[in-house]
Amino acid sequence: MPTILGQNQYGKAENRVVRITRDGATHHIKDLNVSVSLSGDMDEVHYSGSNAHVLPTDTTKNTVYAFAKEHGIESAEQFGIHLARHFVTSQEPIRTARIRIEEYTWERIGTAGEDEHSFVRQGQETRLTQITYDGSSWEVVSGLKDLTVMNSTNSEFWGYVKDKYTTLPEAYDRILATEVSARWRFNWSDDEQETPDWETSYAQVKKHMLQAFAETYSLSLQQTLYQMGSRIIENRDEIDEVRFSLPNKHHFLVDLEPFGLKNDNEVYFAADRPYGLIEATVLRDGVEPRIPVDLTNL
Repeated sequence: MPTILGQNQYGKAENRVVRITRDGATHHIKDLNVSVSLSGDMDEVHYSGSNAHVLPTDTTKNTVYAFAKEHGIESAEQFGIHLARHFVTSQEPIRTARIRIEEYTWERIGTAGEDEHSFVRQGQETRLTQITYDGSSWEVVSGLKDLTVMNSTNSEFWGYVKDKYTTLPEAYDRILATEVSARWRFNWSDDEQETPDWETSYAQVKKHMLQAFAETYSLSLQQTLYQMGSRIIENRDEIDEVRFSLPNKHHFLVDLEPFGLKNDNEVYFAADRPYGLIEATVLRDGVEPRIPVDLTNL
């Protein structure tokens, strides 16, 4: 045979599950988009079409909904751990399970009647997690995307390399804005270790990330990125690695001189493309990087 089978996986992608927990008149919402991917002894289904080792993807979908009832959804991470453990331990041909979850956040609508069951969808960011389990060890990588932040001052950009194609003027007071995509890897890897408090960890990581962005007097977006990652590593012992992808959301001063007006850092054109894209990993000293360089599919 001139060909052989390489890496393969299968599953059910983007299972939308909303879990309502009713605590008397007070309700709580967990809104997830869950993707299941399974791999293992699957050669024969590719070579001959035999489904003897194949758990239907429809079954994986049903498992997501059943587990939302049986286990509840304490956090995206814990829910993913329940699912990954189930698929690997209940199906002999399945050697590795990868669970990817997006979480959409809702907040309560405060009303005069102290309504505890009305919510509005928050639009700041989408929370992410990826759980991978091979029957003996765990890898948990969480993160967020679409978190847009801006500093209207305390940012400069000058002293860079110039050649015959350089037209960008040096800036000593500029807007710095970006749409944060970040992933961080936990050092929890086996069941003998104490499990992190996933909800607290996420809230604290986001807090330190935003504080670093706000407090750094930036001479480059790279410098700000490093400070954001360092703040997380220094304050969260459960995290060993952070990877950022930061598009520079450029704001250019509009030339108002044709209208007889002086633009004193007041009126900007917000460009959506092209944009600078700054990406880097920040690691705890002595730790090897494991988060993929390309975050597109993570």
